[in-house]
Amino acid sequence: MRSANPALNKNTFRVQRMAGEASMTIDGTVNKTALGLILLMTTAIFSWNNPEIALSLFWPITILTFILLLITIFNKKAAPITVPIYCLAEGVVLGGISAMANSIFPGIANQAIAITFGILAALLFLYKSRLIAATENFRLGVFSATLGVFFIYIFNMILGLFGVELFGSLFGNGLTGILFSVFVIGIASMNLVLDFDFIEHGAENGAPKYMEWYATFGLMVTLIWLYIEILNLLMKLRSRR
Repeated sequence: MRSANPALNKNTFRVQRMAGEASMTIDGTVNKTALGLILLMTTAIFSWNNPEIALSLFWPITILTFILLLITIFNKKAAPITVPIYCLAEGVVLGGISAMANSIFPGIANQAIAITFGILAALLFLYKSRLIAATENFRLGVFSATLGVFFIYIFNMILGLFGVELFGSLFGNGLTGILFSVFVIGIASMNLVLDFDFIEHGAENGAPKYMEWYATFGLMVTLIWLYIEILNLLMKLRSRR
């Protein structure tokens, strides 16, 4: 199995379950994902109402989330501790970003949230109905596209440090920038399908119980990416008016 999500790769569920230890279930993962979303929304609401605090904490929290991401990926047993903290920290960042965007384009944050959960619900329905399947070719295509987008972002960031704008049109509000955002949103959405597939395989293979939190982590990473890309697209569209 292959996934573009750094939290869910081919070695994700290659962990041994101790004798007598409870195993991972789909329901358990769903419950923990719901809890993770509640934690994220709690701190997001706080930073939304206190944008000046969120702004001052942006870089420390961003560094913290990156550290938590690395700890969780390399020590899956720590997921029950690191993932709830990760959700709380990401909420602060997302709440601040959303508040700033909403101050420029009123109502845009609610639109982005609605579209994000709409895509999540639609893809979950399509996956459970077997109308879309994570075949090997599907995985390979999504993995390659995600890797390409990742390299464009990193390369653009590095060039930006030297004042070079090689991919300026991709990040602008022109037709090219809008089409690129739509493409990235499509890739992020397809990663949700891979996340569903990996979670299902983990439950079928009897992964340890703590892997429910790890699977939640993988889903949260994809959902946060999807939300940010949708918010970015909506800002591009609104700025053209």
